[in-house]
Amino acid sequence: MVMKGNVTTIRKVLKKKLDEERYEHTLGVAYTAMCLAMKYGEDLYKAEVAGLLHDCAKCYPDEVKLAKCEKYNISVTDVERRNPSLVHAKLGAFLAMNKYGVTDMDVVDAILNHTTGKPAMTLLEKIIFVADYIEPRRNKAPHLDKIRRMAFEDLDEAVRVILKATLEYLQDKGSAIDEMTAHAWEYYEKEWEKERKNESVTEHGEAGI
Repeated sequence: MVMKGNVTTIRKVLKKKLDEERYEHTLGVAYTAMCLAMKYGEDLYKAEVAGLLHDCAKCYPDEVKLAKCEKYNISVTDVERRNPSLVHAKLGAFLAMNKYGVTDMDVVDAILNHTTGKPAMTLLEKIIFVADYIEPRRNKAPHLDKIRRMAFEDLDEAVRVILKATLEYLQDKGSAIDEMTAHAWEYYEKEWEKERKNESVTEHGEAGI
């Protein structure tokens, strides 16, 4: 992965681009991502860079986000056009490559998919997706203590639970749901059911020995 400058430089740039609350959140995500990377064997530098840059486009006004997407030929769905805050992931991935010099597509994809998730995420994608939800300064989502513990015990289960909680939150608010989030939840729910079925078969098999 080739970078323009180093992590310290990225932090200095982000401190100017983000408001104080978003910058503190960014540092929290990078720290949490590195902790998860240590737990699950992911590259620490990739985790830190992806964590630092995941919201690099977050603080642009909505109309600016959409204008930049049009300028750089970044596709925007109808749901994203109605909810421009979702666009920051796509724009952030673009900026990571073209402004911050990230050439590693694992990092770019982790930034791209950190908001909606997607089916069959890579380890780094799952780490950034989960870190964004559980970082230490988050305090509004229900059952955070439980999910934080879960993230360091079973990452896939944490992904599934976060996706489910996100869908329930959006449904309760009457907000539009991005198709990718729905597809991601369906994928991890099926994987969870498959795992439970396999465990059940194993338990019955052992009981019959």
